[in-house]
Amino acid sequence: MTNIILITYGLFLILGGFLGFKKGSKISLIVGAVSGALVLLGVWLLTISSHPAWIFLTCLTAFLSLSFIIRLIKTRKLMPSGMLLLITIAVLVFCCTHLNA
Repeated sequence: MTNIILITYGLFLILGGFLGFKKGSKISLIVGAVSGALVLLGVWLLTISSHPAWIFLTCLTAFLSLSFIIRLIKTRKLMPSGMLLLITIAVLVFCCTHLNA
């Protein structure tokens, strides 16, 4: 179940980047693809060594949360940055609970 949640989140980031690209933002495609790929890398790292992988995923989602907060403040638009912020914070909490387990 853990892998399904994280894989879905990674694919969601990639899809978000693609949708941003369709609206004319090349940077959305690049950032979405890279961040989604990093989440999927974290899922793969879970198969090798659990604790370092959770550290990696926690740091990654914390960084993404900060970037979505900054974007939300700049644009003042709930879509897409506010929605992505809520989802990312949920994944951050999920990662933090596994980090301490």
